[in-house]
Amino acid sequence: MISFQKRVRGAIFGAALGDALGAPVEKLSYEQIKEKYGRVESLRTEWYKANSPETNLGRKRGNGIVTDDTLMMRALIYVYLKEKRHLDAYDMGKEFIKEIAFRKTYIPEFGKEGLIIDRLFYPEKHIFLRHVLANCEPREGGHGNMVNCGAAMYCTPIGIVNAGNPKAAYDEAILFAIGHQVSYGLEAAGVFAACVAKAFEPGAGAADIVETALLYAKDGTQKAIRELTDAAFELRSKEADMDEVIRTLQEKMAPYSPMGDDVHRKMEKAGLASNHYTPSRLFSIEELPMALAFMVLNDGSFYPSVYDGINSGRDTDSIGVMAGAILGAIHGEEVLAEQDIELLEETNKMDLMGLADEFAILAQELIREDILLNEKRQKLLQQ
Repeated sequence: MISFQKRVRGAIFGAALGDALGAPVEKLSYEQIKEKYGRVESLRTEWYKANSPETNLGRKRGNGIVTDDTLMMRALIYVYLKEKRHLDAYDMGKEFIKEIAFRKTYIPEFGKEGLIIDRLFYPEKHIFLRHVLANCEPREGGHGNMVNCGAAMYCTPIGIVNAGNPKAAYDEAILFAIGHQVSYGLEAAGVFAACVAKAFEPGAGAADIVETALLYAKDGTQKAIRELTDAAFELRSKEADMDEVIRTLQEKMAPYSPMGDDVHRKMEKAGLASNHYTPSRLFSIEELPMALAFMVLNDGSFYPSVYDGINSGRDTDSIGVMAGAILGAIHGEEVLAEQDIELLEETNKMDLMGLADEFAILAQELIREDILLNEKRQKLLQQ
């Protein structure tokens, strides 16, 4: 039996591992990764921009360094530890923004202390613009944002505090992330949190996670997950090679995420009409369906699923985060190599083990409170 504590450790370290593995190759295509690296299967990988000062802007990646995905996940855990309750959009506009914009922490990519917001991509800086500068109604914080996976990527903690209750995880992630994202970017946050919550159930496997995702996902997100995971089952049965796997999955994804490998925003695109990153009931982010597909392809095996995800190209770190968090919760901390855990903590100057254990205690308390509430409700039916 895998303890709750070990599943929490697995989810948090799994997310951080996927982030750090995918970071050195983020935004490269599958073919570019294959050409430059062959296949990435180690935290000790050099960033493709490492020797290009004009493009890396003094930042560092590789050798276990995590990105904003992990920093924002940790910030959310801090909010839970302070508030000691379930969260919503008002917490996005209060304690969460304090964590990312006003409280300094060590930023691994900078190699020094700083504010998380100085590391964030514009869609995540949108949180500061809306909640602090524009004084928005917190539930309208996501309005006008670029639609992407930026909210989903840090929602692992929401799945943890709702472990075993995917519907509650979905609802809480939507209520919280609505202060950051809209449309299918918001939908992905809810579905991902539901998947993490499901992963805590003893005996849950990749097929169970997919079933949960399809149960709660709506519109384009649901269709993309169904098409990619169906394709993954077929690819697994025929033992397809990686080239065929990536070609098939990316072709299936194209109707729901039209960017493809065109993930760079360059000057030539300014002013051009486009449907990239725009709200739509027909679209889906790519990262979650891809992560679920690789879980199916590898029958829920941890490292093969994460490795396939981060080698598939494009938003590699976030694909790694989602596969790593879900499978880490399924298998527990012992599925991670000890040297990977040590490198993640040492390189990033983070006590993730201590944080995971403290958070596990709080999550259990919140779950017990929810159970007591349901017991009180049950008495209503006995009158």
